Amino acid sequence: MNNRYSRQELFSPIGKDGQERISNKHVLIIGVGALGSGCAEALVRAGIGKLTIVDRDYVEWTNLQRQQLYSEEDAKNRIPKAIAAKNRLTAINSSVAIEAIIADASVLELEDWAKNADIMIDATDNFETRMIMNDVSLKVGIPWIYGACVGSYGISYTIIPEKTPCLSCLLETVPLGGLTCDTAGIISPAVNMVVSFQVSEALKILAGDLGSLRNKLVSFDLWKNQYSAIQVDKMKKEDCSSCGKERSYPYLSFENQTKTVVLCGRDSVQIRPSMPTMRDLEALENILTNQGGTVQRNPYLLSYTDNPHRLVFFKDGRVLVHGTKDITTAKALYHRYLG
Repeated sequence: MNNRYSRQELFSPIGKDGQERISNKHVLIIGVGALGSGCAEALVRAGIGKLTIVDRDYVEWTNLQRQQLYSEEDAKNRIPKAIAAKNRLTAINSSVAIEAIIADASVLELEDWAKNADIMIDATDNFETRMIMNDVSLKVGIPWIYGACVGSYGISYTIIPEKTPCLSCLLETVPLGGLTCDTAGIISPAVNMVVSFQVSEALKILAGDLGSLRNKLVSFDLWKNQYSAIQVDKMKKEDCSSCGKERSYPYLSFENQTKTVVLCGRDSVQIRPSMPTMRDLEALENILTNQGGTVQRNPYLLSYTDNPHRLVFFKDGRVLVHGTKDITTAKALYHRYLG
């Protein structure tokens, strides 16, 4: 056990002192799907002191192609990802304290979890949670590492409060959103590449070597053999509502969060996006047609049935999720198809 991390300590930018720092750090990972499970395993093997993993979902067969911590047995029994991940991670390194939380990461919980962590890693499936993470990071004062991938494309960026532009600063300049794994598919090498970017940045922070941070937004497409690293330091905005001089942390406010309500007597949940929007039903039909369910569209709405659930999308952005009264289940379906 004494030489467990010897190869990592031989790497001079970490060394014994850096390893000691790593072993006393607490990492919070939001989402334990493809990116989350990859980051969690790498950091547990690296010997962090504590890991908190948060996920609202359970293991499904479609996860096994790329989510490396899970087994067929987990999928058969629909084990919550946070629990299945903890079981596997504990078997990998029993000296790491692992806290598994089965929950949807909302504002109050995220802020509470972040207060006790040294760094947050983004492994979520939607931009609303990322923007909440961004504001929580800035309010609490801990770094966070953004990451996303779909198809053969991936992207990552590290936010250091008071030093780098935040994710909100970049929204108007850099295209960060897009399709989801459920609508466009994904290959595991793209996952592994983003995990490598996220974990390497995390280790620099945990070991105390902030001078080696990348300070660029990286993106790539492995299938098209494309790679870019964008210098974004000049994109920091003095008037940014999240990190500027007169910041208000807008994504922590109720009015900027997705609204959900259980419809009385209808076994349905209505979801209304945080910002006013006009949804392109024809474009959405083209995306959902290849998903295996039944799509029906008229000039006013689009209905997508994937038993036992039916989602009805309206032009004003609202979505009705039929077949459940559980808000967490409804939000998971909403983000699965809309990102």
